[in-house]
Amino acid sequence: MATDPRRALTGSPWPARSAEMAAIFMVGDGLIGLAQPDRHVDLWKDAALGAERAVRPFVGHPARRRVYALAQIAAGLWLASHQRPKPIRD
Repeated sequence: MATDPRRALTGSPWPARSAEMAAIFMVGDGLIGLAQPDRHVDLWKDAALGAERAVRPFVGHPARRRVYALAQIAAGLWLASHQRPKPIRD
């Protein structure tokens, strides 16, 4: 039985999986930013396809990056905790 493509995400696990992947990225990036703020910012401050603007407020401010890292970790954990598996329906 073919599934109606207009209903592809209805009951699909993919939105929750995508949110879970975003949460994992947020937690991981936050942990690296917390442990090694200067090295992490230095990696992204030049020739980084647009990321330079995002990291500019943290250049030379490791404490500011650590505070942001804590917020990233908290937000990532919150996001992950709100994802629930959904049964796949035809």
